[in-house]
Amino acid sequence: MQQNSNKAIVIGSGIAGIASAIRLKTKGYSVIVFEKNAYPGGKLSSFESGKYRFDAGPSLFTMPHFVDELFELAGKNPRDYFQYVKHHKSCYYFWDDGTKIEAESDIKKWSKKVSETFHTEEGIIERKLQKAAKINQTIGDLFLEQSLHRVKNILNLKTLKAIFKISDLDIHKSLHQANQDDLKHPKLVQLFDRYATYNGSNPYKTPGIMGVIPHYEHNVGTFFPIEGMNSITTSLVKLAEDIGVEFVYNSTVDEIILDKTQKRVEGIMINGDFFEAKLIFSNMDVYFTYNKLLPNVKYPKKTLSQERSSSAIIFYWGVKKEFPELDLHNIFFTNKYKDEFEAIFNAKTMYNDPTVYINISSKIAKKDAPENAENWFVMVNAPANEAQDWDNLINETRKNVISKINAVLKTNIEKLIETEEILDPRTIESKTLSYKGSLYGTSSNSKFAAFLRHPNFKKNIKGLYFVGGSVHPGGGIPLCLLSAKIATNHV
Repeated sequence: MQQNSNKAIVIGSGIAGIASAIRLKTKGYSVIVFEKNAYPGGKLSSFESGKYRFDAGPSLFTMPHFVDELFELAGKNPRDYFQYVKHHKSCYYFWDDGTKIEAESDIKKWSKKVSETFHTEEGIIERKLQKAAKINQTIGDLFLEQSLHRVKNILNLKTLKAIFKISDLDIHKSLHQANQDDLKHPKLVQLFDRYATYNGSNPYKTPGIMGVIPHYEHNVGTFFPIEGMNSITTSLVKLAEDIGVEFVYNSTVDEIILDKTQKRVEGIMINGDFFEAKLIFSNMDVYFTYNKLLPNVKYPKKTLSQERSSSAIIFYWGVKKEFPELDLHNIFFTNKYKDEFEAIFNAKTMYNDPTVYINISSKIAKKDAPENAENWFVMVNAPANEAQDWDNLINETRKNVISKINAVLKTNIEKLIETEEILDPRTIESKTLSYKGSLYGTSSNSKFAAFLRHPNFKKNIKGLYFVGGSVHPGGGIPLCLLSAKIATNHV
């Protein structure tokens, strides 16, 4: 082994960067993680506002075995680092006409509630979730747990079998069309259309194969880290440090240095200092990796010019009252769902009757809010940042959100807000270097989207790998963790 050939550098300590560092360390590499912020986690971080604690980013935790796998890989007991519980309700849903339903983790119980609420046949939910499980069984490993950019992973028996079943996967329908065919009732269709937002896409455009997403939430379940979502980050950083990974904060990487042939990585530059490594993993958004760190490398124009995923406006409210009618996850639906997505993806603006998501971690983690109070994470989907008048859009959106909440809950929520912080596409971009503030990199508004995502490696540059939500297999905690697994499996 050549001198320094076992050195690896990870750029960025988002969840995929941390996971990559752990996996590389277990392979015998000496690993350093450089992070521009003073804290790890990227979007998966937390902060305090007055007496309230908030998770800044992702609030839904599914597929916890992908987190546990990292501890097991390092020879550690996951429960010594990280505790979580399965939640008995996946979400509470509300409509302006007074309709509401609780999505139970017990599928049979939920199926009965759906039948009673929407006057549908009782087995309709069970059949829909069986279909989601079938899609996962057919394409889950193929699309999510291996590279789509290596010929051997495509030209094999499992892929051929999946191709023969393609008509059963709704790939030629939009998610909305597939849900209409399966569920019929408009409100039930809307409930299942919302799963397109889990990867920042439009249900009227994204392919029906995205109907796999409810499998992870309902058939597998939703979970909650008992110390909050940020404990996913803190526990994995603790694991990484325990096995010898070094983290360097407040360190912005200026450039990835290649050799004279431009075909192999040599290291990185930070403030004029050179750090040598033969292996570099970028957890930075792939757009900025090329435009900031690889100035002399021809960038993949078609890949980087794809439509961006949606972004978000998030209001973090300390609310001095408890609402027993709400749970950990809550959705207040718009009356015109299609118009909302037209506004976001076509008009590039905020809709005047937005769907509102409210996460309240203090429902479980009581210490996240004072007694008789709650910490509200209030999120509405937004377009990617195209230099809109965000200050005006935020003000109008805040009014519309408050109006909807007041109407549904019969309250005056503004009088109960004692602390407020706001995150918008501009600050998402500046804090996490997510291009245009998009939460999931590129959208999946095409049946070819999975194949158009940037691969986890660069064929013509040895030692350079890409992980995180802007590359294959996509955004969200489970997929970011899988991007690290895919990339490190090719080292």
